[in-house]
Formats: sequence, structure tokens, C-alpha cells
Amino acid sequence: MTSSNEYGSHSWELMVIVDHQHEEVQKEFFLQVTGDLHIGGLMLKLVEKIEIPQDWSDYAFWWEQKKRWLLKTHWTLDKCGVQADAKLLFTTQHKMLRLRLPNMKTVRLKVSFSSVVFRAVSDICKILNIRRSEELSLMKQSEGTLKKKKKKDKNSKEPATEDILNLCNSPVSSGLSGNPGLYSKTMTPTYDPISGTPASSTITWFSDSPLTEQNCSILAFSHPNCSPETLAEMYQPRTLADKAKLNAGWLDSSRSLMEQGILEDDQLLLRFKYYTFFDLNPKYDAVRINQIYEQARWAILLEEIDCTEEEMLIFAALQAYQISKLSLSSEAQDFTCESEADEVEAALSNLEVTLEGGNSSNILEDITDIPKLADNLRLVRPKKLSLKAIKPYWFVFKDTSISYFKNQESAQGEPIEKINLKGSEVVPDVNVAAKKFGIKLLIPVADGMNEVYLRCENENQYAQWMAACILASKGKTMADSSYHPEVHKILSFLKMKNWTMSPQTVSDPESTDMKPECFISPRYTKKYKSKQLVARILEAHQNVSQMTLVEAKLRFIQAWQSLPEFGLSYYIVRFKGSKKDDVLGVSYNRLIRIDIATGDPITTWRFSNMKQWNVNWEIRQVAIEFDQNVSIAFTCLSADCKIIHEYIGGYIFLSTRSKDQNETLDEDLFHKLTGGQE
Repeated sequence: MTSSNEYGSHSWELMVIVDHQHEEVQKEFFLQVTGDLHIGGLMLKLVEKIEIPQDWSDYAFWWEQKKRWLLKTHWTLDKCGVQADAKLLFTTQHKMLRLRLPNMKTVRLKVSFSSVVFRAVSDICKILNIRRSEELSLMKQSEGTLKKKKKKDKNSKEPATEDILNLCNSPVSSGLSGNPGLYSKTMTPTYDPISGTPASSTITWFSDSPLTEQNCSILAFSHPNCSPETLAEMYQPRTLADKAKLNAGWLDSSRSLMEQGILEDDQLLLRFKYYTFFDLNPKYDAVRINQIYEQARWAILLEEIDCTEEEMLIFAALQAYQISKLSLSSEAQDFTCESEADEVEAALSNLEVTLEGGNSSNILEDITDIPKLADNLRLVRPKKLSLKAIKPYWFVFKDTSISYFKNQESAQGEPIEKINLKGSEVVPDVNVAAKKFGIKLLIPVADGMNEVYLRCENENQYAQWMAACILASKGKTMADSSYHPEVHKILSFLKMKNWTMSPQTVSDPESTDMKPECFISPRYTKKYKSKQLVARILEAHQNVSQMTLVEAKLRFIQAWQSLPEFGLSYYIVRFKGSKKDDVLGVSYNRLIRIDIATGDPITTWRFSNMKQWNVNWEIRQVAIEFDQNVSIAFTCLSADCKIIHEYIGGYIFLSTRSKDQNETLDEDLFHKLTGGQE
């Protein structure tokens, strides 16, 4: 027994387990402490007792029972709430983690297990040379998305060592903040905007980093597709409820990995969580563009997002011939070769393919002149128990509203109907081969959504009216600087869909070494024979054969963004007062209530009309108030309600970004908008 005079009457014994690699040294230590001892003093006391000469700077105390780190070294044990029954683990803050990237490659690197996930993802993106880290996050693979045969192999080893890209020697991932690695503003590596290879002037940055030329190739280039057998083994959602399972595993951005039960060398998925790809620039974003492309490609192949047969063939053509073949040839190139294009040509190429959409030089025009559209269109109103009524009318589009009249002469009088498109859903209804150019409008009304279809005569008319409808649904007019780029984007997508068979230019399908199952989702591979699919992919290829590698990827991303379901993350919810489950779709600018049985949208709520949102943590209910005294409340059944709360706050946070921010983020604002605790 130790006398009380020696330690004082208020001292007590605290058990600390030290996580070190020295087998001959004990790991459990008992320290005599008092409640007014601060955490820094406890560290000093412990290190003196361990007597192992090593760098302890990355070590901190982890309180297992409370699932939290004790990182504030000036706080006392009393202030932290640590008492004699506590067991503390003295362990490293940076640990190894395996990350599955959107291109299905696995990287192994050191990550901070004590920083909140938002900051940890930022550090990971610095290592991988991905700008705009706020668009990404980490997720666990949901149990529901693992197939039965995978469960049997649960205890088997994960991918072999040669399949894992080891980046554990990164200066960023070692917790050394002194060296910014690749991410310094003055040392950002640039890429050739045509081929996507690192520019020779900045190749030296790769030699000082774990992201060597070879590793950069793995991250920045698309690689040969997986086999049809591998694709068949992967989880493919069949229903909206299945799609909701895909979004259940997102980690809480306001808590650390350790606090969420993640252990050293666990595997997580790194994915683009928010579908607002800001300032996408081929000169700096070769890795980012490729990873976005890969996430889009897998979403289409695994049918996580629906597309038409025509669109699927375009996606297949862009994959099969542009990206796979050009990637293979790019890898064979010498990275250090000098680019023949000078800086001016590179800048022009960059401007052509950057996905910014419009420039701000038309501000005066935007203010002084609000253009309008006027033309003959056909109106289709679906009627129950009868055929659709299709009638021609004279339509006028002005501001954010469509008015239609019996004919052009009566346009000076009162319209038959005026439809305000603000807050509506705009869905393309197009089949280029059949010369069908339709626009489906879902107009919000008190008890749900009214369906209206507009039929256009040709591509140009469709592109103009579709672009106007898309902007109007967001509350913007055709005077907005994004109108003309939107028209151009729609026309270029239609052009890709509009192919004709040319016997002189199309190869013989039988002589072509291509497995269409690698490029087309199972729904369509079951519908056609392999030779038929090869022939149709070759047809579609005629319209994309002149593109560069980067342009092909950007076109693929643009086409993905044009799909009606793009950017929707689904959750199964129960609305307050409802007796049945619904699906809630969360997008970058709105929430959509969807019928779980039919998939039809019931109501749309725009973020721009939202006044406030909060969570009742006791009953796990999200409550949102909108303008005009509209309020909704729901509980989430397929995931934690914090995930939806963070999605809404995250999208609002991302809408505050601007180019003059110098890429610095207000992390406090992010946590304020997404945390839910304040």
C-alpha cells in the first residue's frame, strides 16, 4: 500500500494501455493521478514511465468506453470527465486505411483517425491530387448490398497485395503538415487538357510524392473493363428500395473515423457524395475527372441510374472505343515528352472542354433584356380511362412561365392557360431515331404533381424549349448566362444519339474483339445477342470517334448529368401523418417525395424555398419549413436521419462556393449547416 501522504488524499489510480510495437515492453500502465492534472501532463507522466526512446508526437488518448479522443491537452481530467473507472488507450492518431476508389482500385494510405471525417477526406484528396474534396466523402459498404456468395467469403483475404496501391509513405498522410505534398497552390501539377497526362513542367512534383508516374496513371486513366463474370457478381439494385440501400453507409462528417467504429486497415469506399462538380478543369483535374467518369460508368453499368437504350449505346461507345483504347495508348506514352501545343493552344483547348457553362460577360444583357420564345408546339395531357389528347397550340415562353393560345393571332389576348414552371420537374422524353422530341413537365399543385407533355418538331426547337424549362424550374430566365451553354449541351447530346449506319466506316462486328457485356448494363445484354450489340455500339461510335481522351470523358459526364435521375440519392422515409412508406430523393437543389410502388414523383420542395430545417434527436425526425407556411416532417427508415440532414446542409454549403475563394473552405460553416447538434 502507498501512504496517502505521498500522493495526497485526492489522488487515484488510472489505467492506460499503450499501443506500441515493442513486444518486450509492457503495455498496461497504472498512473497515480489527480483530477486537476491536465492531459498534456498525463502524457508526459506516461512517456517518462514507458522509457522507450521514440517519437510520441502522433500519439493521443482514446477513451474506449466513451468512444472519444482526449485531444485538448490543456483540459484537466476532471473537465474531461475521466475518473478511476476509465481505461485509456494511448495510440497513434494516424493509422492505415484501405480505400476503394470510384474506379474500383484499392489504395492503402495513412489517415487521421482523430480528425473529423470532413478533414480526413481533405487530407486524402491532397494525397490523391483531387481538388474540391468537399464533394467527396467516405462510406461503409452497406450490408444489404453484399451478395450471399460474398458473405461466404467474408473471412477470406481481401484483394491481393499487388492489387492494392500502397501510398503509405505520403508526407501528408504521415501527419506532417509542414510539407503540403502535391496540393500547394504554387505547386499544383498541371495536365495536358487533351490527353490528361501530367505536363512536363510539373512532372517533378510527382517524383517527390507517393503519387509517382505509375500511380498517377492508375488514378488518372481508365483501365480495361472488368469481365462480365465480375460484373454479374456485383450488387445491382432492382427497385427504388434497393437503390436506397446504396446510400445508407455514409459516415458522419462531423465525427472521427475512430468514433464511428472504423479500425486500422479497414476498407471504406471513397465516393463523390455531392453531385455538384465545381470548377472542373482538365488542366488540374485529370484524376478528379477520371474518378467522376468511373463513378458515372459504374452507376450506369450496375443500373443504379436508369437510362434509355439509345443513351446506353452512347455510353457504351464512349467507353469501348474512346476511353479504353485511348487510355491504353496514353499509358504507353513517355510522360516526360514535351507537348507540341504551346500554352495559348492549351488554354484554348481547356476553354473548349471545361464544364463551366457560360461566362459572365453578358451581365448587362441579362439585366436589360429578358428574351422569350414563341412557336407552335403540341400539348399532350394524359387522361385517365382514355387516350392522350394531343393538340397543337401557339406557345409563348417568358420569364419562368409558359402560356399557350389557340393560335398565333389570339396571342395578344388572354391565354388558355399559363403554367409557372418554378419548382417543377423537367424530364426529357426523347427518341432521336423515331424523331420524337418531347418534354415532360411535372407541375407542383396542392395535392401532388400535374403532368403536362410538350412535343417539339425538331432538335433545335427542342433544345431551346428544354433549356428554357430547365432554367425556369430553378427560378431562372433565359436571360441567365447559362441558357445558351445549356442549349449547346442538349444539342451536342442529341447529336451523339443521332447516328446512321455507314457500311464503309463500320467494322465487321464478327472481326471486332469486343465484349459488349463489359459496356452495357445487364438489362440490355439480356435483350439482344452479342453480335447485335457490337453492331449497334459501332454505329453509335461514328459520332464520338473524333474526340480526345479528356473530351470523351467530359462528354460521358455531361451525358450522365443529362439523365433525369442524375444526382438523386434515395432514402426510404415515413412522412408524419402518413400510414405508408415513401421514397425521398435528395438532389442538389430539391427534395422529391416519390411513390415507392410506382416510382412516380408526388411532391417537390426546392431548397431555395426552405426557411429552416432541424432534427428531433429523441424521435429521430427531420423537420423542414418552407415558404408559404409549408412544413414537412419525416423519419428515415433506410439510414440514420443524420445522413439526410447532412445531405441537405451539405448541398446548401456547396451552393455558397465561388471561384474567388482561392479554394479555401469555411469548415465551421459546413459543420454548422450539417451538424444538427447546435
